[in-house]
Amino acid sequence: MILIADSGSTKTDWILVASDGTQTELHTDGINPARDARDIIYNVLYHDLLTQIPSDISREELSRSGCQGSEGAVYFYGAGCIEPFSQTVRSVLKDLFPCCKVEVESDLLGAARALCGHEPGIACILGTGSNSCLYDGRDIIMHTPPLGYILGDEGSGSFLGKVLVNGLFKGVLPDELKQAFCNKYDMELPGIIEHVYREPSANRFLASLVPFIVEHRNHPSIHDLLVNAFRQFFVRNVAIYGHKEMPIHCIGGIAYQFADELSEAAASEGMQMGRIMLRPIQSIVQYHLQQ
Repeated sequence: MILIADSGSTKTDWILVASDGTQTELHTDGINPARDARDIIYNVLYHDLLTQIPSDISREELSRSGCQGSEGAVYFYGAGCIEPFSQTVRSVLKDLFPCCKVEVESDLLGAARALCGHEPGIACILGTGSNSCLYDGRDIIMHTPPLGYILGDEGSGSFLGKVLVNGLFKGVLPDELKQAFCNKYDMELPGIIEHVYREPSANRFLASLVPFIVEHRNHPSIHDLLVNAFRQFFVRNVAIYGHKEMPIHCIGGIAYQFADELSEAAASEGMQMGRIMLRPIQSIVQYHLQQ
């Protein structure tokens, strides 16, 4: 039996692969060990995950998977799963599945394995935040730090929201777009300043403005905004790997939504897009089944 997780800060997608090959998809709250204490992680896994196990698979059967010579493994890929934080998730999983092989890795490695499989490549995440790496077919061998939404995260949802607000209120974008924005969100500059500088989760607020960009993506100014934002992502995060011959594979809602603009930006930098995925979980399962 194999249990595989792709976890973000708000939700976790799980797939349980039974010994007969049957796959069951499960969903729980997000787990981020850089944020969550051990008891919170334990409660999510014990009270949320295990209660969703199909009735024909007992908790005892799942927890003892891997004992007495049978095969059993848990592969957990998640946000915040870097040392030393990943040790917390690993210890909880070992408590719940004592006979299983347990691996806890970053969401970036999960994305790389989903996008590239067992082949070398460049793998990127473009969602609320952004990230990238050079991958050798098993592990990350080079990584550009994204630096978060204040110092980096070029091309991400929060970055797009930031350059949108900047362009609207500095007069770079046309007045009709500013008026449409203020009407849509019933918000002027003081309200935006309040959200960004005085309330928590400013990155999520900025990313929440992306639907306006989607709505107006065919406007020449918004099109240019998108292409320029993605060009910054490639220049500041991907060019350093020095492999322009490699296609660039991307995963995440922003990459999936703006695939055309992303490809245009890549071409303008002499790069080529590869696979673009919305969610990695099914492809991560295939990676491990092919091992």
